[in-house]
Amino acid sequence: MPNSALDELCRRAIPSPGARTIIGIVGPPGAGKSTLAEALRSRLGDRAAVLPMDGFHLANSELDRIELSHAKGSPPTFDVWGYVSAVERARNERDRILFVPEYRRTIEEGIAGAIAISPDVDIVLTEGNYLLLDAPGWREIPSFLDEVWFLDPPATDRREQLEARHRAFGKSAQDAASWVATVDEPNALLIQSGRDRADLVIDRWVS
Repeated sequence: MPNSALDELCRRAIPSPGARTIIGIVGPPGAGKSTLAEALRSRLGDRAAVLPMDGFHLANSELDRIELSHAKGSPPTFDVWGYVSAVERARNERDRILFVPEYRRTIEEGIAGAIAISPDVDIVLTEGNYLLLDAPGWREIPSFLDEVWFLDPPATDRREQLEARHRAFGKSAQDAASWVATVDEPNALLIQSGRDRADLVIDRWVS
């Protein structure tokens, strides 16, 4: 994304004096959500923080217990109500630090309290797959957001990025391609169902 376009997104995110803006960044797996959020946070400085949905992945032990390890990344593999609560607190609580979890790909687990959102942060960027999903829990999210931006890069680029990511974190080329085809792409189709409800569609940001 050209610097001028990134600057425009920053301007769009800046709240009125004394207020806090919460921007949702949504899109299918591999669209570049976390990369865009971090680029914006870097450009905006200490006034911005990222609240990632991925931090609310259920633990691998719980996924084993409920027999959903094979579908990790699908809606039922997240603590949706924990995420709703965190976004609601980011919206309504400005008098204390908000601690939220962060997902570490190196261990494929969330780390509780790894991100601190201080009261002086006036721009919160929350990014994830299901911010516009019309399903219990998920449909609560947009009510706490000022805007939702949908990342929708070319599908071929996105799938290539996903396969490369899976290989980088230990999957064989065959397993990476299989996971994209059987898990990531069905999730992508589900996520696309909310595209028309976004305030802005960005089609050329790929991590």
